[in-house]
Amino acid sequence: MLEFLGGIRHQPWKVVPTGQLWAVSLGCGALFLLLATDDDGFLFLIDHANLAFHEAGHLFYGILGPTLGLYGGTLGQLTFPFIAGLAFWARRETVGSAFAWVWFFQNFLNIAQYMADARAQRLPLVGGGDHDWANIFGRWGVLPLDTTIASAVQFLGWVGMIAASGWVAWRWAYQPKE
Repeated sequence: MLEFLGGIRHQPWKVVPTGQLWAVSLGCGALFLLLATDDDGFLFLIDHANLAFHEAGHLFYGILGPTLGLYGGTLGQLTFPFIAGLAFWARRETVGSAFAWVWFFQNFLNIAQYMADARAQRLPLVGGGDHDWANIFGRWGVLPLDTTIASAVQFLGWVGMIAASGWVAWRWAYQPKE
């Protein structure tokens, strides 16, 4: 595995054409505008996929025990974009990597919303089960800090998304010129 990762460093990144830079800029700009102005912060297509990965994460990580099963929802919704990000990174595809990392960090916004609801428990839950973050924060003894922690996670989500999309522009600006 380390040999594989070491070999990646020596491969050049694929060129980012100007058209792709514009597509990423417009696409991410539209996504960020939607995320910032949407009333409930739930974007139909992407967040239903994230929810499916969340629920699958409970099952997948739950095989390893009940504690990982509890954390598995959040881990599941982060695992899939993380793997996609690594796959594009290994292929040295800037745009694919950036979109995967934007997707990864966009999940932080949903996770933060779920965290902030830990005490209030007003969000509808799939199957009406237990509230993951109420249980997690209860175990950690930080339940009264749910909204504070959620704000920090939301901030990290925005920083990550902006950095991932900005990275495309940086790669474009500093790629070898012909």
